[in-house]
Amino acid sequence: MDKLFDRLQMLEDRYEELGELLSDPEVIADTKRFTELSKEMADLRETVEKYNQYKEVSQRISDDEEMLNEGLDDDEMTEMVKAELADSKDEKQALEEEIKILLIPKDPNDDKNIIMEIRGAAGGDEASLFAGDLFNMYSKYAERQGWSIEVIDRNMTEVGGFKEVAMLINGKNVYSKLKYESGAHRVQRVPVTESAGRVHTSTATVVVMPEAEDVEIELDPKDIRVDVYRSSGAGGQHINKTSSAVRMTHLPTGIVVAMQDQRSQQQNREKAMKILKARVYDYYASQEQDAYDENRKSAVGTGDRSERIRTYNYPQNRVTDHRIGLSLNKLDRIMNGELEDVIDALILFDQTKALEKLQDA
Repeated sequence: MDKLFDRLQMLEDRYEELGELLSDPEVIADTKRFTELSKEMADLRETVEKYNQYKEVSQRISDDEEMLNEGLDDDEMTEMVKAELADSKDEKQALEEEIKILLIPKDPNDDKNIIMEIRGAAGGDEASLFAGDLFNMYSKYAERQGWSIEVIDRNMTEVGGFKEVAMLINGKNVYSKLKYESGAHRVQRVPVTESAGRVHTSTATVVVMPEAEDVEIELDPKDIRVDVYRSSGAGGQHINKTSSAVRMTHLPTGIVVAMQDQRSQQQNREKAMKILKARVYDYYASQEQDAYDENRKSAVGTGDRSERIRTYNYPQNRVTDHRIGLSLNKLDRIMNGELEDVIDALILFDQTKALEKLQDA
C-alpha cells in the first residue's frame, strides 16, 4: 500500500492546489480553464475525502492501541476501547478497498452517452431476429437504469428483425456499463421457421461508441462528402418525392454513414453527423497503438469486434460470457433486460485486473 499512499498524498496536494487556483481571478476570468479545473477537482473529491477518512481512522486506531498498551484502570473503559478498535480496523479495511478502486485510472469516456449499433451477422433471417432481440434487451436494461433511448437509424427485415439498428443511449455513466458489450453475440436456438426442431447457431454484432463531443473531435467540412438522394422503403407519400436521405463519407478514413430514417433532410443530416463523429472518434482512438492497445487488452472485450464474447443458449436457458467464464441459467430474465449480474461481473473482473497492474507498478 505504500506506493498507493504516495499517490494519494500527491492527489491531496493537487486537490488543495486546485482549490487555490479556482479562487484566482485570472482563472475565474478564463471560462474554459475554470471549467477544466473544476471538473478535475470534482473528479478528485471523493478520493481525497476517503483518504482523509482513512487517515482519521488510522489515527484513532493508533490512539486506542496506545491507550490499551499503557493500561486502563477501568475494565468497562477497556472493553469499550477494544470494541472501538475492532470497529475502526474493520472500517480501515473497507476504506482501503474503496480507495484502491478509486485509484484505478478512470476511462475518460465512462460518463459519456453512447451510440450503439447492432447488426445481424451470420444466420440470415434468424440473425436479424436475434439482432432485434438484443435491441429489445438493451432497451429494457436502459429503462431499468433510468436512461433514455433514441433510435437514430434502422434497417428492418421482412421477418421483423434488423439488418442493422443504431440508437443513442443517454444517461448517467452509460459507457462505463455498456462498453463491454462490443463484439459478436452468438445465439443457439430453434428458429421459428425450422419445422424439424433443430437448434441453429446465428450471430449478431454489437458496437458501442462513446458519443463524441465537438470539443473532442472537429471534422473539417472539406473532409466530408455529402450526397443526398431519395428515401426508399416504407414511410408514406413523401418517399421518393424529395431527396431527404443523406450519405456522408469521411474521406480521410473512408467511413460512410447513410441516414434516411428521419422525415426531413436536415434531421437526417444531424443524425448522420452524430454517428459519423462517433465512428471517426472511435477510429482514431483505436489507432493510438501503445497505451490504447494495452488498455484494450486489460479491459474486457472493448477491443476486437469480431471476438465472440457471449453465447445465448435458449434450449438450456443459459447465457455464457466467454471472456470471464461466467454462465448463468436465467436467459429469459437477461433477455428481459436484467443484465446487472453480467455487467457487474465484467466490471469486477476489469477492476481486479486493473488493481493488479496498479499494485505491480
